[in-house]
Amino acid sequence: MRPLRIPAVQASLSWLFSGWLRLALSTIHWRRENQDPVEAIWAEGGGVIICFWHSRISLSPACWPLDRAQSPRAMVSLSPDGEFIARAVQRLGIPAIRGSSSKKSARDKAKGGAEAFRDGLRWLRQDGAVALTPDGPRGPVETMAEGAVMLARMSGAPVLLVGLACSPALALNTWDRGQLPIPFGRGAIVWGDPIRIEREVDVPSLAADWATRLSALTRQAEALL
Repeated sequence: MRPLRIPAVQASLSWLFSGWLRLALSTIHWRRENQDPVEAIWAEGGGVIICFWHSRISLSPACWPLDRAQSPRAMVSLSPDGEFIARAVQRLGIPAIRGSSSKKSARDKAKGGAEAFRDGLRWLRQDGAVALTPDGPRGPVETMAEGAVMLARMSGAPVLLVGLACSPALALNTWDRGQLPIPFGRGAIVWGDPIRIEREVDVPSLAADWATRLSALTRQAEALL
């Protein structure tokens, strides 16, 4: 059995991981680009969708001020690795909405994904924020699935794409080469302009367009460092 699948190990590691992130993210010197339009979304209130790549999960709490932005929920898979992430981000004030796991059967994946979608839609309609990693939980890297577009189409909520980077950082031995921030470093948060879509859209084309935009924002954040 993989250690991360043992509940006691998950609980201990998620506590350590969340503590490390709290220290690192609070001591990094952050540079923020194009945040004024996002401040307007926070002041306006109402549901909002946030998208960042899976490799930047550990940096994502830094971009969302819990004291003045919409109350967030994070879409996290039902996999054992997802359980670890869900525990850690909840300790940072971001409860999880649990979705489908790539390890389950097609029927179970469909059921779990539908439930997560409904929960996310319900939260958006309660004026909350839903955070997504649209290339998770298993990739391909920086390839956007259609769930974010479908959620935006059904909810009418604006979409915020955000590029995140930090230096120095540890590159994890994971499928996405996830970044683990180091305390007292430098970081960059680069926002795209808020996106609002109509009900009648070409979902695959829009997902591909958003993926291109999100990768460009991520490269911009890296270049600032």
